[in-house]
Amino acid sequence: MGIAKSEEFTVKDNNLARFAKALAHPARVAILRLLIKRAACICGDIVDELPLSQSTVSQHLKELKEAGLIKGEIEGVRICYCIDEEAWSQAQTYINELFGGYYLNRESCC
Repeated sequence: MGIAKSEEFTVKDNNLARFAKALAHPARVAILRLLIKRAACICGDIVDELPLSQSTVSQHLKELKEAGLIKGEIEGVRICYCIDEEAWSQAQTYINELFGGYYLNRESCC
């Protein structure tokens, strides 16, 4: 497999790709929907809400956290998760710019 040449793209494009990769799994989308719906930090409840094992949920939470879309706080022996509002706003802006750009420059293509 070739080496990724992410350094040859803009910071914005790399960030958008990172957010998109995190959103590219239905379990992670479900976790984000759950965090949005609750509008608060959630600890063990995530596993109770999804048809996934604890280890699988933990892996998806790790991916979302590495992408910056969520943040976690340690409370005793548990980690509670919530949406990272700053990164969420940035992701929304980048996605809106990408999709909105199509309508701004729309011409018949084929």
